Amino acid sequence: MKINDLLHKVYGTNPDDKSSLQPKEALAYGIAGFGQNFVCTIIGSFLTVFMTDALLFGSVEAGGIFGAVNGATAVAILMLGVRIFDALNDPIMGSIVDKTRTKWGKCRPYLKWMAIPIAVMTIICFLPLPAKQLYSFVIVAVIYTIWSVAYTICDVPYWALSTCMSNDTVVRGNLLTVTRLLCTLGAGIVTVFLPIITNGITAKYKYTDDMLDQIMVDKASEIANIVKNQGISVEEAANTFVSTVIKGQEMANADTLKWTYFIAAVILVVSAIPMFFYGFKHTNERFTTDDNPPSFGHNLKLLFRNKELLLIVLSGVLGGARMVYTYTGGLYFAKYVLQNEGLYSIITLLVVPGGLVASLLVPWMSKKFTKKWTYIIVHLFGGLVMAVMYFVGYDETWKLIVAAIGLILLGIPQGVNNIITYAMIGDTVDYLEWKTGERGEGICFAMQTLINKIGMAVGAFIGVISFSVAGCHAETLTIDNPDTLWNMLVLSGVISMFACAVPMFFYTITEKKQAQMVAEVESRKAKAK
Repeated sequence: MKINDLLHKVYGTNPDDKSSLQPKEALAYGIAGFGQNFVCTIIGSFLTVFMTDALLFGSVEAGGIFGAVNGATAVAILMLGVRIFDALNDPIMGSIVDKTRTKWGKCRPYLKWMAIPIAVMTIICFLPLPAKQLYSFVIVAVIYTIWSVAYTICDVPYWALSTCMSNDTVVRGNLLTVTRLLCTLGAGIVTVFLPIITNGITAKYKYTDDMLDQIMVDKASEIANIVKNQGISVEEAANTFVSTVIKGQEMANADTLKWTYFIAAVILVVSAIPMFFYGFKHTNERFTTDDNPPSFGHNLKLLFRNKELLLIVLSGVLGGARMVYTYTGGLYFAKYVLQNEGLYSIITLLVVPGGLVASLLVPWMSKKFTKKWTYIIVHLFGGLVMAVMYFVGYDETWKLIVAAIGLILLGIPQGVNNIITYAMIGDTVDYLEWKTGERGEGICFAMQTLINKIGMAVGAFIGVISFSVAGCHAETLTIDNPDTLWNMLVLSGVISMFACAVPMFFYTITEKKQAQMVAEVESRKAKAK
């Protein structure tokens, strides 16, 4: 079988209808998402760690520059505040997309216009600024806020573009399935390899107790001089010497980490920019309207008339913490409890098999059970898996094996959710057109990006707050209460998995109903002509 024939089968496209979506265009759309996730992931998963561990706002000393609020809490508040602000911008951007009229369409041009601004702002977010300085915190906060606006301007129209490329729910579902797989692959490359790189580069700055004991043996003469000159006990002199050594290593580790993240950001955005442009050049918008563009107020009214979409949004908000273990919290757990941030790559990889299988089975599961029941079933299953992980714990080898199996199984709801919500929102665009005569792709898909950003906001907030409450120390890479970190990360996921399934019991669009709505809309258009 030729590659092109295979791709037609994968996407469900018609090789004889050249005016419809074709594999080359579908792949171009996915490649743009692949590059976009290079950018999104280094910000979403690593900017908090950059601030707490490289700029040392997670250190005890840094807490003093924030007054009553310690440094880690300040970072958590920043992440939550900016991402909620960013999410609330999505409906505005969705309305702007619906008002956009260019020779390239309403969605595609943003891939062209925003590639360079997003790349520049991503690099600036990781500037190697001085550690533990309030002005460094302010600079990152301002730049990150600007970045969030720039990213929104590209992200909302990118996902809305899928409904403009095809109105066939099967083809569109396949398009989004492959695209989400490519997006997951892009994100996975960053989350797997960057922690391995940072752990390897900074390993020489991490001292174990045995290493410190050996240093004291090797430096016995210097410790003796401290005892003699300062008139203190040998134990006090040894502690003073070790504190000095750790202090120097802390700053060397932070400086190395700063430059590592900065160089990684440069490499990733330089790789991503051509993919944005490729997606712009090789995609087409077929299903748009040339009517007078609606106002923002009108779009909000359309949004609240789309009750099926609002159920998806409510479910997404309730599910904001379901995957907190894949965000910053998981990296902190690997770094401070398991004492090896490179193990975060393993945590990420464990989710992949289940997610990959689930992603490939989404078209079949949707046909067999409908999208609605597929969504509900996998999230109830995910809640049960996380509940088992919570009660079993992590403090013995066999328990870690159970947790590893749990992560593999959690890939199933993660893989399904990453694809099926986009397809369901695409169906609500058809529902809105059937109900009102207006599609509103921009405002509808703005809700998907809003859901994603709420999830990132909650994930980052819980992760950094857990860092603070559990007593993680960025200076010494130690933790006071590892059980607290585990409980906050896993229990929040249990609650979120169960909660997000509840609104979907009231969702009514089936595959049969969607096809009937599209046919009725086409019939209306034919009669109008």
